[in-house]
Amino acid sequence: QVQLVQSGGGLVQAGGSLRLSCAASGRTISSYAMGWFRQAPGKEREFVAAIKWSTSYADSVKGRFTISRDIAKNTVYLQMNSLKPEDTAVYYCAMYPSGGLRLSRLDSEYDLWGQGTQVTVSS
Repeated sequence: QVQLVQSGGGLVQAGGSLRLSCAASGRTISSYAMGWFRQAPGKEREFVAAIKWSTSYADSVKGRFTISRDIAKNTVYLQMNSLKPEDTAVYYCAMYPSGGLRLSRLDSEYDLWGQGTQVTVSS
């Protein structure tokens, strides 16, 4: 079965850290671009970070979040440090078959999505 299964998330105080995991099955992540997106209440889903042979970050998380992958475990991670209340959202991992070096920031290009996980940062 082709799917992405997310874990991690939860409630943390401002300034704290969380790590999200996204385990892929049915596809080998080394052949795909992997991304993280988030959607806050009343807002559109937005790009957070992506990885394949390089990484890409939204300006709002650059320097605080780190995306990484473990090919042996077929899993992608999002380490989130120095969390702020404005980081509160449902976070989604996603993947698409990228044949080149470009990492897309468009959610419409991603063809497989995780179930989402809530991250809440209290002030």
